[in-house]
Amino acid sequence: MLSRLSIRDIVLIERLDIDFAPGLSVLTGETGAGKSILLDALSLALGARGDASLVRHGAAQGQVTAVFDVPRNHPARTLLADNAIDDDGDIILRRVQTADGRTRVFVNDQPASVGLMRSIGHALVEIHGQHDERALVDPAAHRELLDAFGGHLGAVRSTGEAWRLWRSAEQDLARHRAKVEAAAREADYLRAAVAELSALDPQPGEETELAELRATMMRAEKIAGEVQDAQDVLSGQNSPLPQLASLLRRLQRKAGEVPGLLDEVVKSLDEALISLDAAQSGVEAALRATEYDPQRLEKAEERLFALRAAARKHNVAVDDLAQLRDTMAADLADLDAGEERLAGLERQAVAAREAYDVSAAQLSALRHAAAAGLTKTVMAELPALKLERAEFIVELSSETESRMEDGIDQVEFWVRTNPGTRAGPMMKVASGGELSRFLLALKVALADRGSAPTLVFDEIDTGVGGAVADAIGQRLSRLAGRVQVLSVTHAPQVAARAATHFLISKSGGADRVATGVAEMDSAARREEIARMLAGATITEEARAAALRLLSETASAP
Repeated sequence: MLSRLSIRDIVLIERLDIDFAPGLSVLTGETGAGKSILLDALSLALGARGDASLVRHGAAQGQVTAVFDVPRNHPARTLLADNAIDDDGDIILRRVQTADGRTRVFVNDQPASVGLMRSIGHALVEIHGQHDERALVDPAAHRELLDAFGGHLGAVRSTGEAWRLWRSAEQDLARHRAKVEAAAREADYLRAAVAELSALDPQPGEETELAELRATMMRAEKIAGEVQDAQDVLSGQNSPLPQLASLLRRLQRKAGEVPGLLDEVVKSLDEALISLDAAQSGVEAALRATEYDPQRLEKAEERLFALRAAARKHNVAVDDLAQLRDTMAADLADLDAGEERLAGLERQAVAAREAYDVSAAQLSALRHAAAAGLTKTVMAELPALKLERAEFIVELSSETESRMEDGIDQVEFWVRTNPGTRAGPMMKVASGGELSRFLLALKVALADRGSAPTLVFDEIDTGVGGAVADAIGQRLSRLAGRVQVLSVTHAPQVAARAATHFLISKSGGADRVATGVAEMDSAARREEIARMLAGATITEEARAAALRLLSETASAP
């Protein structure tokens, strides 16, 4: 319930703090005292559109804070949890409106969006009045309200789940059918491509290995030519080694004949032969190390070029050729087994649709029964509200082929205000006063079934009096036994039934006026109800009538 409303610098309200209690609270006051301003301020805290004109003249900004005490399992707390907002304790909605038109929103002292505030506010408070289009007059909500009245929300969830399973089966069927049809159109291409890629048998990473092998062998080819030339010089027919060896032997024989003359020459030649012999061994080792094989290079190049040609043809990377082959093979397998699987998916989709149809038909039967019950309940309230010649109608149409997540039913609340007139949507057919009373009858029927914890009725007793006003008061009092009810009223019969009575008044001089709200004690209540009965001049007769009205309503059930 709404436990506290704090308003700062909104229109004529300078500073106001109101603590609300459970049950029926009424707000009364003379015309122009500021009752509508109070509701505008509350609406601002519930996510209504902000406006710079709401800020009190001379103030930089206005602020409204609404505090709610709701159970732990209330849907509003789910919204807080879904948006990572702390939900321990009360729910506090605070709206700051600046004079330059900007607005800021806080939920439990955390910055939030106006949309989130509006969603939370919608779950916490319903405002009903002659011109309120957010309440029961919205046809989009009528099916949900009927389901809440019938108590078959479990059947609604089951039907929704059946609908989602059916739609999922239909989507699986559509996707597979499209895949099979596409594969059939490309069957010849797929078979040729799979055969080609299977024969090629590409391996992941093979392109890199072949490219590195080719580069290495091409480098080896160039080096091998130079090394071969060196071998030809050192070991070929024109090798100097045999001549130098022969020369060394001859000089060694002559060296003994002339001691000391040829020693250095013999030594140098010997060292040269040793070095050349080592060079020859090194060249032979280098040739063995290169192992250059022209045929192996040719094969590597042919394989690499074949892989790259296939990649260009299929517009994929070489490393993706193997995956492409497997995908195409799977597509062919789908095509080959497609008809059988397609038939299986078709059977599943039909079974899912039939399951949905059964669930939706059962839900529709429940709704038709609930429609009769809701009609009877609302109709029982109408005579006392001076709508005894009117008729409330739950216009329910069912179309088995119009499958929706919420079932096959369209629901809208219609009324006929007088016998012989044409029935139609409640919002279009009923006048302002009639609409308010229809809404009240509906809320009495639906109060403990899907209602917000706080209901606000804005002058729904306008244009009625006497017994009708008393009937409205009785019904508001009955509602207040199940939810918190706030009513802005001009009817003393309604005000007399309140558990808490607030007086809205204006004070101040010609230059500055402020709206105030005060809770009244029993004596002040009697005086205010006497004013509502008598008008500007309060007589003793009016006071006596007020006392009698308070006594009668206090003893009434």
